[in-house]
Amino acid sequence: MIKKQHYADHPYSGRKAVLATMHGKELAIGPPFHNLLQLSIVTPEGLNTDGLGTFTGEIERKGTPLETLRKKVQMGMDHLGLPYGIANEGSFGPYDNFPFIAQDHEILIWIDNERGIEIVEHTLSTKTNYASKTVSTWNDMDDFLLKSDFPAHALIVSPNSEFLPGLTFKGLNQIDDVKEAIKRCASASTDGQALIQTDMRAHMNPTRMKVITELAEKMVRRLATLCPKCSCPGWGIVDYVKGLPCAGCGLKSKQISNEVYGCPICDFRETLPRQDGVKTSSPAYCDWCNP
Repeated sequence: MIKKQHYADHPYSGRKAVLATMHGKELAIGPPFHNLLQLSIVTPEGLNTDGLGTFTGEIERKGTPLETLRKKVQMGMDHLGLPYGIANEGSFGPYDNFPFIAQDHEILIWIDNERGIEIVEHTLSTKTNYASKTVSTWNDMDDFLLKSDFPAHALIVSPNSEFLPGLTFKGLNQIDDVKEAIKRCASASTDGQALIQTDMRAHMNPTRMKVITELAEKMVRRLATLCPKCSCPGWGIVDYVKGLPCAGCGLKSKQISNEVYGCPICDFRETLPRQDGVKTSSPAYCDWCNP
């Protein structure tokens, strides 16, 4: 966790940025920005970010996550007339090569219209309760309640066969409400099944909130780092160099050997060894030792 520090001479110190959200993400994103940069996060009232798409499909998400993020930020900045904006998008699914493990992919974008810069940070985390199940009655729910960490995390219930207006029940964290929703949705579904999903909206999912906080801390550390050449905020990794030597044969592998740091506004770049200190690759990733 980022501790309070003083960056009184930082370009963002004492400034305000708009966070485009309607799901309470200011609780996860605000503290890191305040503690390190002394930058205040402001959330606009009445901003409907759900108009850009919803997890449950009532409104289809159009475009890529990054395009959606840019639209979110612009909506917020236009709403409050601020030059700085931030927004977050999350997506969930099976972990690469391990389909039985769920993964949370979070993206955070920072836009500074004064300097004309955009910075994007990502994180992939298996710390998520993301899951779904089809049931016909409440009696089929026992294992799912434990898996989803209910009632600390809310649930969504809808008909399994198709989307039916008025029959998507979100933010359910009371047993009686879930029972009633299952009954109504199973009865309305052509297959007699209700679809139960974990509610992945940030304000209904404490585990996701923690991941967003970790990503916000990552973004703040980058913004706090100024370019060695022009002093613009946001100096950080912009590319990678592959060719980590194989521990078996010494030849270059396809693993990352160096990280390229760069400025979001000028052309200054610097290539440095990996932060994690790894200097050789396992022969398992070598095309010569393991063709």
